[in-house]
Amino acid sequence: MIRVGMKYQHMVRGLDCPCHSPQIRQVVDRLASFSRRGFLSGLGAALATSGSAARAFAQPAGPTGKILLRQLRLFDGTNPIREGTQVLIERNRIASVDTTNSAPPSDAVIIDCSNRVLMPGLIDAHWHALLAAIPAAVLAAADPGYIFTAATAEAERTLLRGFTTIRDLGGPVFSFKQAIDDGLIPGPRIYPSGAMITTSGGHGDLRMLTDLPRRSGQLSSIETLGGSMIADSIGEVQLRTREQLLQGASQLKLVGGGGVSSPRSPLDMTTFSETDLRAAVDVARDWNTYVTVHAYAPNTIRRAIAAGAACIEHAHLMDEDTARIMADQGVWLSIQPFLSAEDSVPLTGPSQDKLRQVIAGTDMAYTLARKHKIKTAFGSDLLFSATMAARQGNMLTHLTRWYANLEILRMATSTNAELLGLSHQRNPYPGKLGVIEEGAFADLLVIDGDPVENISLIENPDANLRLIMKDGKIHKNTLAG
Repeated sequence: MIRVGMKYQHMVRGLDCPCHSPQIRQVVDRLASFSRRGFLSGLGAALATSGSAARAFAQPAGPTGKILLRQLRLFDGTNPIREGTQVLIERNRIASVDTTNSAPPSDAVIIDCSNRVLMPGLIDAHWHALLAAIPAAVLAAADPGYIFTAATAEAERTLLRGFTTIRDLGGPVFSFKQAIDDGLIPGPRIYPSGAMITTSGGHGDLRMLTDLPRRSGQLSSIETLGGSMIADSIGEVQLRTREQLLQGASQLKLVGGGGVSSPRSPLDMTTFSETDLRAAVDVARDWNTYVTVHAYAPNTIRRAIAAGAACIEHAHLMDEDTARIMADQGVWLSIQPFLSAEDSVPLTGPSQDKLRQVIAGTDMAYTLARKHKIKTAFGSDLLFSATMAARQGNMLTHLTRWYANLEILRMATSTNAELLGLSHQRNPYPGKLGVIEEGAFADLLVIDGDPVENISLIENPDANLRLIMKDGKIHKNTLAG
């Protein structure tokens, strides 16, 4: 606990607040003034609360670390379901996938799945781990203990929804990730981006107008926290991207255009020049990883592609020419299936109008992605509401409008894992994710029923997920031994 506490700066740096309300500005200022002692008490409260809940804390697998899951039907992340299979786990890896039902090792813990489906843990390619479930109104009155307790509770809930891995697209998660990896708190694997890099006036520039003009060498409150970093020159782009990589970013996120929740940044605007974006891409390549760019409008997407971005976030307003370019260049699309206002916290004013634009463009964006065979990842991008965060599985099932159930399951497992693999040497979890095969990480779900036939089972994880394993450790088990 002390080791994590000493890194409290990283946990409050990077607050990714998409709202620009006075309440959010107030809490940003308050968080910036939190003391080390306040942070330590907050983390202590979070850990104490997690300890009392304890539902998702790992259960011992026995002295040898061997677990045999038998009598199961297998979706391996790629292929249709196979019958009559058993899977042996040794410590945190899959040791074998056996279709002959050979005798189990004498030193293994045996779990009978009673012909239920075993599948890889789900992956969300666009998540914000620290603030997914904290309402903006609550943030204004919160203290560190509440913030980190709420984030800890949401990390556990995310894991218990079956999402064993998330890609964090902006937030102060470096030490939060470390606490999960060290087993201090239960939660998913995190691929962190750190602060998103934006420009003056871009999405994520949450300064008050009284903070203008910008003064050289002076950071705004949101920059001090590290939620976003403003870069208005090539040199600043290089500096800010290198800072995120220094802290442990697995990929870089740059803001190429406007955003729904930043009222002063219209969706059609473009932030960085192609030269600026290319500078970030060059830094990422020097670090053997990649850049993903937040962009909605066609011109913004095309500029990011021309600069060498490997992935585009959102792209709900793209046109056919842009989709064709994405496909031809092999650029990834990380898009979220926003179908109605029910998929977002309530918004007002310009943000509400922009949300309507995104919802109106969702169907065409997915239709173009399918038509042109764009490499497409699933993400939910839910923020500032525990109720909304609980809809993570519902967001996945929205994809039935465009994809068959098997395609959706592949997207949320092996396909998303391919996107995570673009981080190469910056990959915090080198190994195979999203698949069930020999040598892969043992991130596994046992589900009641057949999700290929009825994917809505994922919407009710409390009832339908009977076993949840991450890194070879069982976090939920309602099956008989």
